Amino acid sequence: MGLDRTIHFGSAEAPTWEAIRGELHRAGIEVSLCMIDGLPAFPDETPEATWKELRVGFPAGMVTLRRGPNQFSCIVWGNAEGPLKLAWNALCWACGSACGGTMETPEGPQTASEFGRSAGLPSS
Repeated sequence: MGLDRTIHFGSAEAPTWEAIRGELHRAGIEVSLCMIDGLPAFPDETPEATWKELRVGFPAGMVTLRRGPNQFSCIVWGNAEGPLKLAWNALCWACGSACGGTMETPEGPQTASEFGRSAGLPSS
């Protein structure tokens, strides 16, 4: 069972992987791609614009990013804690920040800035 958080970007076009990775980089978080749509990826590979699922590697582990109509879903194992949970939160924040979207949280919808502050992310 996993933890799943949805990021809505409304009717706007989905941000590119480069934009999401750029937000992470700006916050001092380095990542690599491990898989693109179920296939192994080179760490610095750029996925095609039509990607549906990315496995994003962080030092603490991997987080899955799925793209759907007008939304992203960020998924991590249900037993994630500490650094891996922070990585999950960082990817959620970066997606929201790159698209100007809102995150579904137990407290209700939050902007990327609100979410970043509540999740304790640096420079968000």
